This record gives sequence, C-alpha cells and structure tokens, in this order.
Amino acid sequence: MFSLILNGIGTLMHFYVAHRLYALAPIRTRVKARWWWLGAVVVWAVYLLGVRLGDAALDWRWWPGQFAMTWLGILFVMTQYLLLADLATGFGLWLRQWAPGILAAGAIAGVSVSAFAIFQAVRAPGIVEHELTLAGLPQALDGTTLVAISDTHLGAQRRAAWLGKRVDQINALEPAAVVMLGDQVEDEPINDDQLAPVLKRLRAPLGVWAVTGNHEYYGDAGGTIEEFSAGGVQWLRDERVEIAPGLHLAGLDDIGRAMRGGGDIYAGLERTIPSRAQGATILLAHIPAPGLVERAAREGVSLMLSGHTHGGQIWPFSYLVKREFPHLVGLHREGDMQLVISRGAGGWGPRMRLWQPGEILKLTLRAPQP
Repeated sequence: MFSLILNGIGTLMHFYVAHRLYALAPIRTRVKARWWWLGAVVVWAVYLLGVRLGDAALDWRWWPGQFAMTWLGILFVMTQYLLLADLATGFGLWLRQWAPGILAAGAIAGVSVSAFAIFQAVRAPGIVEHELTLAGLPQALDGTTLVAISDTHLGAQRRAAWLGKRVDQINALEPAAVVMLGDQVEDEPINDDQLAPVLKRLRAPLGVWAVTGNHEYYGDAGGTIEEFSAGGVQWLRDERVEIAPGLHLAGLDDIGRAMRGGGDIYAGLERTIPSRAQGATILLAHIPAPGLVERAAREGVSLMLSGHTHGGQIWPFSYLVKREFPHLVGLHREGDMQLVISRGAGGWGPRMRLWQPGEILKLTLRAPQP
C-alpha cells in the first residue's frame, strides 16, 4: 500500500512538473509537444522501473533504482517551487503580465535548490564538535575524545573506498575511541574485500565499537556483523563494557523491530544497564525513541548517542520526523542526561540532503570541576 501511494504521488509530481516546465516559453518554442511528452513518459517509465528494482541492489539494478529515488527527491523540490509560483499567480489567473516570469523564477529556484541538495549529499561530511561534561567521569579522563559516526548506509552508493576517506577524517581527530551508531549498511552486507583493511586503519586506543540499526536488520544482520568484526569492530548488542577506569560504553541492539511490531523497546536497556555503574556511562542506541530517552535518563546514563533521524535529510521532512522524534538532531538534555543525535555521514534514498549536511561527531569529554 505504501508503495502504491508513493508511486501515485511521484507520478502526480512528475507530470505536474513536466506540464509547468513546458509552459515556459524557452522550452515550448524549442521543443515540439509530442517529443516533450514522449520524453516525459519515458522518464516516468524509468522512474517506475527503478522504484520496483530498488536502489540497494549491488549490481546493475542500482542505477535505475538510484535514479528513481533521486528523481523523486528532485520532483519533490521542484513541485514546491513551481506550486508556490502557481499559487502566487492563481495559476495564471492574475498577475498575468508577471506570471511567466514568476513561473520561470520558480523553475530556476527548484533546479538550483535541487542541485544544492545533491551537492550537500555527495560532499564529504563535516566535523561537528561538542564539549560535554559528564557526571562521574574521573579527572584522569578529562579531555578524552570520542568520535561518533552514524548512518553511513554502505552499499551500492557508498563502498569501502568512500568509508576509507571517512577513516582518514576520523584518524585526523586522534580519538581515544570510535563509536558507530547504527545503519552502517543500507541493507545487506556489502561484500567488499577492502572493507576489513579499511576498518583496520582506524586508530583508537580504547577501541572501535558499534551497535546495530534498523537497516542492518532489513538484510542479513549476522553477515554485516561478521564483515565489520573482521575489520576489528567490536559490537555491543545489549551489552556494557568498561573501556577505561570509570568510563562505560553501553550498546543497545536495534529497537526498530520492537517499535514496528509493538514489542518492548525497553528490554534491551534493562539487560544492558541492570544497575548503575560507578563513573560515567555512555549509551549507544541507534533510534532516539522518546520513551527510551526518558528511561535511559532515569537509569543514570550520563550521555546517550543516537542517529537514525538524518535531521530530516530533505527539508521540510524535518518537521514530519520531529513529530515522531522530538529530539531531532544535535545536543539536548533529558534530566541529568545529555543526548546527542547525529545527522549521519551518509544518507538514505535520494542522493540529496537539503539544509541537513552529513556529519561526523567529535566529542570531547570533560570531568566535573572538583
């Protein structure tokens, strides 16, 4: 049902954009109507084919699949600006002298913003820094640096070579530990023989740690865990470890399945943090579900790190995502606990990010003043 609705909306946007662009004189006077609409139908057919094939496949099917997802994103942006122009002129019923120019301005704005969104998605993620004072952190660990990376979505779009560039970015920050916050892969293991060597290049004396996200479980989660483990990544699946005296890492296995099936999203937290530990506890949980955030704060977690939301990825979807996840992105406080949500280094679906660029987190931990 969701696919039918999505395809229906995509089809409406596709032909609306085609219709409004053909109303522009520079196009209408240079391209005959039959050729324009033939091209529109061909592109629409490729779009539908790509939606059916999917963009996660690791073979030739990725190309039409990725085109379909990105085309849908472009259509969404174009529709916003063209519709705004049409509403401003009453679809040409008023401001008739200015209507063609306003429509042209809407088209130019839509193309420009779409291009910028693609640029934001394909460029290297930025480094976002936070300095965090953690209750219970020993003075000896004051200034400890963690680097968090989330939502890399490795697969057809992003392979080990792309991750290798992120490893270089991370190593330049000289972290004591690296944490991966879930959705390391798009769905399936990437089966790239360069993945393990790339992961082994990470330099973090306190280890490289990871938790699963919902996308790991859309495919062969066990295979993905093995692939990353071969590169030295240590997985926390409802487990807690002390990586340095007085500094604990707790990691939750993905709660997405419980959320979708109406299960207990707190069971993993209860297994992972059965009692309060001496020192500071950092919780890694891919999905910042509101109830989970509140429960973690009550259990004495000092810092919770999450991803999943992508910051909405393409504005204005951020407003929709915020309805489910009130803490959308960045630094928040829940009681005595601090929560940091990453926009992610990669992306899902359209190869576009609008006003929500990719990021890698550099977290400098501070001990409370004596």
